[in-house]
Amino acid sequence: MSKANGQANVSLEEQLKDAQLKEQQKQAVENELPAADPADGFEEKDASGGGDPRSAAESGVEGELLKLRTERNDLFERLARLQAEFDNYRKRAAKENADYRDYAISDAARSLLPVVDSFALALKNSAAKPEDLRKGVELIFKQLQDVLQKLNIEKIPAQGEPFDPRVHEAIEMVETDAAPDHHVLEELQPGYRIKGRLLRPAMVRVAKKTG
Repeated sequence: MSKANGQANVSLEEQLKDAQLKEQQKQAVENELPAADPADGFEEKDASGGGDPRSAAESGVEGELLKLRTERNDLFERLARLQAEFDNYRKRAAKENADYRDYAISDAARSLLPVVDSFALALKNSAAKPEDLRKGVELIFKQLQDVLQKLNIEKIPAQGEPFDPRVHEAIEMVETDAAPDHHVLEELQPGYRIKGRLLRPAMVRVAKKTG
């Protein structure tokens, strides 16, 4: 027994010596490693995974909010520019329309000037013979018709035409056989339209079948 115990003690002592030797060697290796240089940008991190999860999440949310604010500001700027451009376009269009109306009136007035001259000449020669005065009035009437034609204004057909409530205004219904039923018997005032659009309806009497 004593011999066995002695061998066991010797083995235990050898194991302790081996453990101490390994520890000393490990410390010697660590002492020989150079210290970390902060200028190298190396940063030691916790081996467990490091960092606060909440801080990372908050940083991500703040970044997303900043991105959304930037996009919102860009949209507001674009909207402001578009509104300014639309206002400028609206003002320019209104001015162009006003100029167009003024020029259109000028053209119509310029076309009427010869008619005014003819009226002035007829009044100046009012002492002329009746037949000469009639010729002057007929000339003026022809000039007015030319002006209306130049302005794309046309007379609405009425006499003898079927009654059309879109362009005719019936003043009276007359029982007669002188014209077909619901046809214009007489034109009291001519109607006109410009480029197919009604200016005023023709005032007419309409025939109604007797009996």
